[in-house]
Amino acid sequence: MRTTDMADELFRGPETELPAGVRLATAKRGGVTVTRVEIAREGLARPRGRYVTLEMPSVSVLDERDTDVIETGAAELRALLPPEGPVLVLGIGNRRVTADALGPRTAQKILVTMGPQHTLPVRGIRPVAALAPGVSGDTGLTLRQLAAAMVDAVRPAALICVDSLCSAEAARLGRTIQFSDTGLHPADARHARHLDAAALGVPVIAAGIPTLMDADEGADLVLTPRALDSVIAHGSALLAGILNRALQPRLSVAQLCWLTG
Repeated sequence: MRTTDMADELFRGPETELPAGVRLATAKRGGVTVTRVEIAREGLARPRGRYVTLEMPSVSVLDERDTDVIETGAAELRALLPPEGPVLVLGIGNRRVTADALGPRTAQKILVTMGPQHTLPVRGIRPVAALAPGVSGDTGLTLRQLAAAMVDAVRPAALICVDSLCSAEAARLGRTIQFSDTGLHPADARHARHLDAAALGVPVIAAGIPTLMDADEGADLVLTPRALDSVIAHGSALLAGILNRALQPRLSVAQLCWLTG
């Protein structure tokens, strides 16, 4: 099977027998198919934890105004987060490479509420900070070093890492969103983007959209969606809308659009 970051691709299908310790459930909510995978033991293809996949029409035709998708995604993400406390959002990736720019583009659209200059006249606003740490070639520091420094400075209750993902199925590129509470664990061992609670001392939630797939097993080529620019532009807006709604449930989608527009 081609490399995939999508947990549901490893275990779904009519002929797939779930291994011991894995549970999978799928439901439809409006135009969104929600698949939850729970891995209860170590030693399987992905780390132990919870994974949620939302499948929908291409994100290239969606954005932060699509209330139904945002409400569904926010409810699923909120269930993976601690109920209160500051949250740090990291946009992982290289903003100069389109297929890898999802994280930085999403971080730009997060409603930042941490610090006195961002105080809002609304009770119950959650403290949120967001940044895109860049790549080690630009900074001279590894992602883990940068993330650890930010966690030490902010002392968040949770860290959300947003990154571009890899799918094994071309039809799912730009059409799925995955959340997990296992941390950032790319399936491709060549990537040095591994961040989890064991390394950082806080819960790490991963969020992303698949923007590429291996062209063939063993080949050093990747495929991307034809409408890649639109997938990144609209996908980052949609993903930011979901994160903002999950983190700030007292604010409506319309209010969040106005505050981040």
